[in-house]
Amino acid sequence: MPPPAIECRCAGEDREMGLAQGRALRTKILGIRQSLRELEAFRVQQPKWLPYPLFLSLSEWKAERALTAALRRFAPAMLDRLEGIAAGAGASLRTICLMNVMEAFLGSCEGKTVPAPLGGCSALAIRRSRSANGEPIVAKNFDYLPLVQPFFMLRESRPRSGWRSLDFTVAPQGGTVDGVNEQGLCITLNYAYLTDAAHPAPLITMVIAEALARCSTVAEAVEHITQRPRWGAGILMLADAAGDLASLELSNSKAAVRRPAQGEDWLTFTNVCRCPETCAVQVPKTAVYSDQVPRPLRGQPVLQWHIKRAGRIEELVRLRGTLGSDEVAAVMADHGPRGLPDGASPCVHTDYWRTTAALQWFPARRSVRAWYGTACTAKYVELAL
Repeated sequence: MPPPAIECRCAGEDREMGLAQGRALRTKILGIRQSLRELEAFRVQQPKWLPYPLFLSLSEWKAERALTAALRRFAPAMLDRLEGIAAGAGASLRTICLMNVMEAFLGSCEGKTVPAPLGGCSALAIRRSRSANGEPIVAKNFDYLPLVQPFFMLRESRPRSGWRSLDFTVAPQGGTVDGVNEQGLCITLNYAYLTDAAHPAPLITMVIAEALARCSTVAEAVEHITQRPRWGAGILMLADAAGDLASLELSNSKAAVRRPAQGEDWLTFTNVCRCPETCAVQVPKTAVYSDQVPRPLRGQPVLQWHIKRAGRIEELVRLRGTLGSDEVAAVMADHGPRGLPDGASPCVHTDYWRTTAALQWFPARRSVRAWYGTACTAKYVELAL
């Protein structure tokens, strides 16, 4: 893959921003639709009697019906953006809706023994006494399906009536997976395994994009996000230029905030909730994957890799004093106590998913160091607003 770069600059009203994204990323957007045929997490939902072209069309129709109704009610500006992406890419709105709701559909636990997840993720934030130069740093390993890696992108968003932001996301998405805005607010997203019932609403990535456009601080972002209807489950790392840090655990109906422990200037998590409100709807620690998920995961524990990975990151941070960006990178590139990477090591290597992007966000600088690949091979490129 080519090194990370800002691949599109989207400015103006929401439809204008969508048009710019669709035009700039047309090849990637159309390519990801073709790749769905190879996405086992999607194909396991296909009835054996239904031909794939009909299954794809039916899935697109269901996605459009659910998402457009929800966005008309709760986030009409985001619907304008998706319509712009579709028009700019020369794709149907149904196709764009399916590619946006994929995270909510595939990550849902509703009606299943366990979810069919898109991936893992690890996040680490430091500030003040734990940061070599005092500035806050947020590191994120995006553990995802290698099939989707070619469709990652960085986008500069310039909404007419909001703050500018630098966003990491996937080509067809109107929302944001990770980003930092011109006020120095940074938000990153990890997936979570929660079981409360889902109802169509704006996706978490869409709510993150809203917060980056409207909020300046962690406190403002937490208030905005927790008050918004949302679809999906995740754990957000939030940091701002002043050094405030928070972990925000989200399900379809619940939200809970965790701050650094007293006297500590760091925070980390993977894909496991720690707050009582969200732990109440998390899959049990004894849960294993069912036959409704891709073959490499069947029969495997759902949470154990993520629990062990969080413990390893905590161990490495506690062993160190202050950390600069290189030391943070070394923590996120770690291959476990035996030097053998797997799903429990900060740098993930498994037969199903792996670390497909490594990112370091700098709220005070309004910049990101990015690499599309495993953290252990990272040759970071720094980009700024």
